[in-house]
Amino acid sequence: MRQRVIATLGRLDEMQASGEIEGLMRGLARFSETERVLSACRESSVTGCRTRTWGPALVFGRLWEWQRLPEVLEGLARGRRFRYDAGRVSFALALQRLCDPGSDLQGSAWIEGVEAPGFTDIELHHLYRTVGWLAEVRAELERELFFRDRDLFTQELDLVFLDTTSTYIYREQETGYARRGYSRDRRPELPQMVLCVAVDRKGWPIAWEVLPGNTADVRALAAVVEKLRHRFRIGRVSVVADRAMLSRDTVELLAGDHDAPFDYILGCRLRQEGEVRDEVLSRPGRYHDVSANLRVKEVRVGGRRYIVCRNDEEAQKDAAAREAIVAQLKERLAGGRIKSVVGNAGFRRFLKGARAAWQIDEDAVEEDARFDGVFVLRTNLELDAAEVATTYKGLWRVERTFREEKSTLQIRPVYHHEDRTRIGHIVASFLALRLEIDLQRRLEEKGVMVGWRTLMRDLSRVQAVHIELDGKMYRIRTDLEGAAHTAFQAAGVVIPSRVTALDHGKSVVP
Repeated sequence: MRQRVIATLGRLDEMQASGEIEGLMRGLARFSETERVLSACRESSVTGCRTRTWGPALVFGRLWEWQRLPEVLEGLARGRRFRYDAGRVSFALALQRLCDPGSDLQGSAWIEGVEAPGFTDIELHHLYRTVGWLAEVRAELERELFFRDRDLFTQELDLVFLDTTSTYIYREQETGYARRGYSRDRRPELPQMVLCVAVDRKGWPIAWEVLPGNTADVRALAAVVEKLRHRFRIGRVSVVADRAMLSRDTVELLAGDHDAPFDYILGCRLRQEGEVRDEVLSRPGRYHDVSANLRVKEVRVGGRRYIVCRNDEEAQKDAAAREAIVAQLKERLAGGRIKSVVGNAGFRRFLKGARAAWQIDEDAVEEDARFDGVFVLRTNLELDAAEVATTYKGLWRVERTFREEKSTLQIRPVYHHEDRTRIGHIVASFLALRLEIDLQRRLEEKGVMVGWRTLMRDLSRVQAVHIELDGKMYRIRTDLEGAAHTAFQAAGVVIPSRVTALDHGKSVVP
């Protein structure tokens, strides 16, 4: 390396004191369009200025393309007389579910503040029509995505996690899907729809079903299993479901016939299932260590295979929680204030007697200690007990899917009166869910752990500032703050230039 002095401008401190450095910078800025625009912004020389949110559209737009969703939707729209880009409107609907969930009317206003190609051409009636179209092509879309995902991720579908939930609807009359049934949200006066979703071992959504609100969990599970067996031509799948689904009908359903049997791993109700409570947990046997906080042992009763699992860390938490409850009960008994907790099932199970004769049930306290940190699985698989336990613990993926579907994506509140419109919005929500899980998985692979709300906040701070200077339009990118830079890297998005010249709203500078 060789150095050569081209010119000597003077001492920095003297030039700063005299203001010569500012003049020098302005002179050099004439040869840089980027610096000229930025200087004009600092000097308030622009004649027009507006901002739009840019970060989420860049990141999720890249993932949308990577999942081949544009070509899938384009194929489904072929033959329809759309005078607009239905695939682009579908992306707008999915992006709205991620950023600012709301109605189509709210979405049309939200789109105006988003920097994304094609968004300026989207009108309210485009949203209405696309929602209905998504409901019509739901089955074809799901099937196409399923087989494309198998090629895209090159993974064998050998394990499926299933669960159900419900979402209520603000209306009085029942319709085809809007039915009154068991309400997990404690809103029995409102009709609801039942959602059943299936995800693979990596948490990727592979199938979903929308069912009437009065559908029992077992029937909902049957609908998705039937879909997996026939629509996707799957020969053998091991189904993992939580303890709320364990019943004789469920086990018989999962066992299937000889042509396409289904293996299963199902959680058990410890206190309600007599065989589990009285026989399985009473059987002696040695636990085998699986990990620092997981030990397992196998128990067979009448040809049925159970895996008893114990987490010592959770056992300590359960014991501490019970001790706190008992201590509080003793305090209230002593003060004569027991009436306020009798109606609480968690407190009531440690009491015996009635009215003024309440007392601590020591036998119930001792019996409850048997369940500390314990969960029991029933399976027809001949896998190692440790592998069965580890597989079941992966059920958190589908539980996380539903938490995101009902909170992050906020399906509720649902006001639409037409089943077709409701289903269309749910399809848009699942498309958004695919984008969210894809980004989270990419961040986890990089070892980045960041809360979803924090991530979306940082992405939303990446703004596009449009200014007009000397009759020309420019777009300025704001700084990437917090986790935004990591999200851009994880999604494979090239960070746009600080300043881009525009021609009638279109970029002319790469």
